[in-house]
Amino acid sequence: PFDSLLFLWFPDSSVQTLGLEVGINYGQIANNLPSPARVSYLLRSLNISRVKLYDADPNVLLAFANTNVEFIIGLGNEYLQNMTDPIKAQNWIQQRVQPYLTRTKITCITVGNEVYKTYDHQLWSNLLPAMQTVYNTLVNLGLDKQVTVTTAHSLDILSVSFPPSAGAFRQDLGEYLHGILNFHAQVKSPFLINAYPYFAYKDKPNEVPLNYVLFQPNQGTMDPNTNLKYDNMLFAQIDAVYSAIKAMGRTDIEVRISETGWPSRGDENEVGATPENAGLYNGNLLRRIEEKQGTPAKPNVPIDIYVFALFNENQKPGPTSERNYGLFYPDGTPVYNIGVQGYLPELIYSSATTNNGFSICSLLVLAIAYLISS
Repeated sequence: PFDSLLFLWFPDSSVQTLGLEVGINYGQIANNLPSPARVSYLLRSLNISRVKLYDADPNVLLAFANTNVEFIIGLGNEYLQNMTDPIKAQNWIQQRVQPYLTRTKITCITVGNEVYKTYDHQLWSNLLPAMQTVYNTLVNLGLDKQVTVTTAHSLDILSVSFPPSAGAFRQDLGEYLHGILNFHAQVKSPFLINAYPYFAYKDKPNEVPLNYVLFQPNQGTMDPNTNLKYDNMLFAQIDAVYSAIKAMGRTDIEVRISETGWPSRGDENEVGATPENAGLYNGNLLRRIEEKQGTPAKPNVPIDIYVFALFNENQKPGPTSERNYGLFYPDGTPVYNIGVQGYLPELIYSSATTNNGFSICSLLVLAIAYLISS
């Protein structure tokens, strides 16, 4: 299995290309992805130290043992009903979390993903009790200082997103979100949002300026209530969420972006899904993060973001774009360049092999991996 390991070459000063305060979503809905052990080398070579999973895959958690990479792990929506049962919640944590904590840094569990997008009222009702039960289980096991509990929402939980100062949650979600916000305040966990300016542009390309969603130079837009100027949509969306939370009486909860990204390919009706736009969106976003920029309403709070996604995932259902959000192809080559201090690392393959069948390149990677982990 080591024969096709990757050796990463960093031109000039670009070792820090992705060595920023940025996380990455590591989705695995594909049948052609590299092994978690190889992904571990790739991410550490890129200096990425925060990873978000959609499950608690033991192969991944083992592959990242002793690496100091921080993990958000996920409980899928199909688990919510079980997680309202304290015994089942305890069994899950003792089997899927606790055994890995001594060597792998698991810092957060997301209970459910975009639950309010489902319109399944049973799921809606189970979300908060599941979060509370998982949290209480962590408390009982003495793990609550290590691992926090949250959930991730899609942006359509908002009924108003512009101007940002008028941000408001949907009325039909009011009672649910009120309880969830109280939970976040109580346990001091972040409010996670999956925000994709791409969708706004795709739906109304004649109304939404492309430069505004890609962080490119543009005239920007003014919030008439605050006179704050916004030069990109993502920051406006973040501030709209803060406003919606404030409208429910809370100012003590941090908003983080658990997913954002841009597809490099799409169907004919998916306007703007190109490698050029994806490179601009993610590259410009990484620059903002590197500069520790805050939003206009919270200039002193650097935005906290997990980019979606690490790889193109060939088995994701839906339109073509869904399978083309990756920064990398499954063979480890970049889908496009992101120009932060040069480019994303290029990959050099060596076909030269030693007597025992290892490629020279794989030996180099093993040596690098050893140095990184020791």
